[in-house]
Amino acid sequence: MLLRSTERGLYCEAGDFYIDPWQPVDRAVITHAHGDHARWGSRAYLGSREGERVLRTRLGDQARIRAVDFGEEVMLNGVRISLHPAGHILGSAQVRVEHGGEVWVVSGDYKTEADPTCTPFEPVRCHTFVTESTFGLPIYRWSPDAEVFAAINAWWRANAEAGRASMLFGYALGKAQRLLAGVDASIGPIYAHGAVERLNQDYRAGGIRIPETHNPAAMPKGTQFGGSMVIAPPSAAGTPWMRRFGAGSTAFASGWMRVRGQRRRRSVDRGFVLSDHVDWPSLLSAVQATGAECVWVTHGYREPVVRWLREHGLQAQSVASRWEGESDESDVVPETESVPEPGAGAE
Repeated sequence: MLLRSTERGLYCEAGDFYIDPWQPVDRAVITHAHGDHARWGSRAYLGSREGERVLRTRLGDQARIRAVDFGEEVMLNGVRISLHPAGHILGSAQVRVEHGGEVWVVSGDYKTEADPTCTPFEPVRCHTFVTESTFGLPIYRWSPDAEVFAAINAWWRANAEAGRASMLFGYALGKAQRLLAGVDASIGPIYAHGAVERLNQDYRAGGIRIPETHNPAAMPKGTQFGGSMVIAPPSAAGTPWMRRFGAGSTAFASGWMRVRGQRRRRSVDRGFVLSDHVDWPSLLSAVQATGAECVWVTHGYREPVVRWLREHGLQAQSVASRWEGESDESDVVPETESVPEPGAGAE
């Protein structure tokens, strides 16, 4: 078996490295910079060149990071490693591992629909595929981005006409930049929480086009925010940081908004179904595209996916993870405007 699950995460004994380890290790191969996949403290990291800036923001200047292009091969103790686009956030990668004629691919987090903020997902043929299943239930099916952003823009426009600020919550790394790339910037000015703005700079430096944004904390006292769009991480909701915007309208962009009651639980006025993970049909299609005979299912609703795959002739098994589903990446913030990191599992 080329990979095995350990108390520190997925381990390749032949190559002596871990993929997205949960604890510090000597050699870590990282799929992407979200906090449940890129943890501090390892001696050396391997990640994609596209995601190098955001990974550096995540891990700090002292981290030893080797960045490679998608498809570039790296040999570790006779094991061939390459990274391939996962389409989740900027720089997100699938990890292909080959040794002794056996090929495994670890998906990390991924989505198959293209968006302008990262390289689109590419299926990779393998014998064993390790897939996430954050939204691994048939209820989770995403609408086209054009429909979602039309609804977001209509909400913002109505608020602007009423003189209200539109406060849209989305995860600071990835989701926030995808929202910025999709909204109609002609409606009004756009402000971004410090946690978001720092990562916006990384995206712009990486060649991703997103509209101009301003940090509201840096605006002069007395600035009026009516008619503006404010992008902030979910953990900013209900904090003193929000008071400057007055009685605006709030919304949350997440795949969890597909489930009735989530908007009420989040205490927001609107919910927009927008996820950076595969939905149910895309997950099944992605598995099929790999040609894998064996599938490990991790992160999220594992058992329903395993059951479906077994019923359709594949060898499938559930693999537990320390984190189950999406997490708030607002822990990657400037020191001057930090917000608490909530518990894991919040998309």
